[in-house]
Amino acid sequence: MEEYKNASKHIVVLAFPFGTHAAPLLNIIHQLSDACPNTIFSFLSTQQSNNSSFPNKFHKIKPFNVWDGLPEGYIYRGDPNDPVEYFLKATPGNFIEAIGAVVAETGKPIDCLITDAFYAFGGDIADELNIPWVVLWTAAPRTLFVHAETDFIRQLVGINGSQDKSLDFFPDFSGIRASDLPGGITCGDLDAPLAAMLYKMGLELPRATAIAANAFEDVDNKVVNMLKLKFNMFLNVGPFNLVSSVSSFTIDDSHCCLDWLSKHKPSSVVYISFGSVATPPPHELEALSEALEESEFPFLWSFKGNPEKQLPPGFLERTRSRGKIVPWAPQQKILQHPSVGVFVSHGGWNSILDSIVGGVPMIFRPFYGDQILNTRTVEVVWGFGLGLEGGTLTKEGTRKALKLILCSEQGKKMREKIGIQRERAYTAVNPKGSSVENFKTLVKLVSDT
Repeated sequence: MEEYKNASKHIVVLAFPFGTHAAPLLNIIHQLSDACPNTIFSFLSTQQSNNSSFPNKFHKIKPFNVWDGLPEGYIYRGDPNDPVEYFLKATPGNFIEAIGAVVAETGKPIDCLITDAFYAFGGDIADELNIPWVVLWTAAPRTLFVHAETDFIRQLVGINGSQDKSLDFFPDFSGIRASDLPGGITCGDLDAPLAAMLYKMGLELPRATAIAANAFEDVDNKVVNMLKLKFNMFLNVGPFNLVSSVSSFTIDDSHCCLDWLSKHKPSSVVYISFGSVATPPPHELEALSEALEESEFPFLWSFKGNPEKQLPPGFLERTRSRGKIVPWAPQQKILQHPSVGVFVSHGGWNSILDSIVGGVPMIFRPFYGDQILNTRTVEVVWGFGLGLEGGTLTKEGTRKALKLILCSEQGKKMREKIGIQRERAYTAVNPKGSSVENFKTLVKLVSDT
């Protein structure tokens, strides 16, 4: 391995191979590899994740596979939690074994460990090797804060008690209720593998040398300041959709979405995408379809599945003149197109950042994890989006929300509010912006190890 012989630094990266975790981590590693010329990165993830993350070879970033924990002959039955739980049971042993193999194969000792924030065991591995532990947090700052404060929240709210209780004991949390928190903090199965992992994460992250986050200083300023007090070094180095250097972020518009959008008036189109994992149940897809058909707004829908089978009979034909349904869409570019007026979303953090960069208000149908807290934050704290009554898509609720954002004074004010966040995001990535300066700090930390 010639690259390893010539490198002055060797950094090992531990990725979480599910959801939208590995891609942002690889993104920041690309930026670091560009900024650290004599450094080589070993990127450890499952084979399936690496195959999708590394369609091409990268000169200074080498993928290595870790065991996914799946038993021999495993057949996926449709529950997305299943492979996650098998994988978590295999950690940290699968990573420790892989790290040993990487060092043996490359002949290069490790100078720094970079991990997804989920891996609380990163601190123990780094201590054993006597190297810095740098963590990447890929979700919202507010979500990290509630995981870091879980014990305190449980003391004041209780476990499986009233979910209507406000978290007003934290600054800027008066609009947030216990019911908005991710499962496993105050309700649900606290010992479930994912909940237990996140709880341990909250306890262990203060040990990290630094935490880098896909956010910018002013996106949630009071919460960011509280995180800076809690951790050794908290560095907002995003939003990644404005600073990415990864080729996978180049535009693939094979379904001609941008040309289609150009035929519509400014701020008139409804863009719909529920992310790469979840899909609303059939009755909600029917309700959303009926709302789109009756409201008569033009719409672009990035649909995961078979629209012919999953949407109401005749819907595609009846809406063909003003609707476009595609299996994949270049979301970042779509949300930056002037004709898009509202984004109907699951409320994932990457989608919220895409909406902020595009200046497009949002309607949320959250499913799990941080999405409910994100929804409530955008609606009640930041004021540029709407949750739906009961948290689900109904025909009337969706029609009302679409009309409010696209046709009312309140919708105009939401656009103004998200426009302010958009300006803050762009300011952060200017040459002397806070995210650029924070990234320089991260580079120095990694380079000086």
